[in-house]
Amino acid sequence: MAEKNYYEILGVAKDADKAEIKKAYRKLVRKYHPDVSKEPDAAERTVEINRAYETLSNKEKRVEYDEMLANPYGRSAGGNPFGQGGNPFGNGFNGGGFHYERHEGEPFGAGDFNFEDLFSSFRQSHTRSEQPRGPIKGEDQHAELSIDIYAAYVGAERSMTLNVPTLDEYGRAVYQNKTLNVKIPKGIAEGQQIRLAGQGLPGYNGGENGDLYLKIKFHDQPDLYVKNRKDVYQTIDVKPWEAVLGGKIIVPTASGRLQVNLPANSQSGKSIRLKGKGIPAKEAGDLYLNIRINVPPVESEADRAAWEKLAEHFAVKQA
Repeated sequence: MAEKNYYEILGVAKDADKAEIKKAYRKLVRKYHPDVSKEPDAAERTVEINRAYETLSNKEKRVEYDEMLANPYGRSAGGNPFGQGGNPFGNGFNGGGFHYERHEGEPFGAGDFNFEDLFSSFRQSHTRSEQPRGPIKGEDQHAELSIDIYAAYVGAERSMTLNVPTLDEYGRAVYQNKTLNVKIPKGIAEGQQIRLAGQGLPGYNGGENGDLYLKIKFHDQPDLYVKNRKDVYQTIDVKPWEAVLGGKIIVPTASGRLQVNLPANSQSGKSIRLKGKGIPAKEAGDLYLNIRINVPPVESEADRAAWEKLAEHFAVKQA
């Protein structure tokens, strides 16, 4: 069977526009990603798909590739549209990438690692007008890593296993498992990056490996989230009499158990600002406690009598 061309690999027509090519690429990457696909050749298909997209999404490379298809004997041997002196990772390294492998009980979940950011950076090529002679440093790679907010308060260390691309003794692209320890420093703010030196793409001709940069994003929860990178917003439940009378209450937060002065006549939706109790960055953020009045259930006749007495009191007052 004849080898498929890049248009056939992505399943698009030869006159497909850039948007159609991108849509087809994203659909195939999601389908054949080695971490989710059960196909035995998923890793190879992913490399093939990324290589096709690398060419067809680039105007100049696509023109050159179309010329090669029209005149296959006018190019270098092996069908490489970039010639023998093109991409040093032309045997399948174009568009290759890290794949995160989840293990049971591992602190990072399958959704904590954003692969699309990695694929975007992997599509950068090392194309050269002639075969490079000196060492070339591998490309730096970028990904997004989601962590819980508590980790930013106390610091943490996590381990993650990546299926990383490398070249075997024959110069072919292969994947190898590599376990990395990631230290999350106390006070890291959303949007900051953790640099893992030498964990990017491998160098060429003896060049150093690139670095891997993990951009931090916090897990958002309905009652606990971050705004402005380091300000923390937390919803707290307050009993009706506490809201009315005010006074000191103890609130468990990511910063620890805090004694908070609740203003009298507090209303749901109002917030209390605790300066410097947000993410403990170089300039600490603030903690905003959003008040939610929580009415306890009536579980006995005595409970009901208490509420009826309260209702009578305010009914007389408003008459």
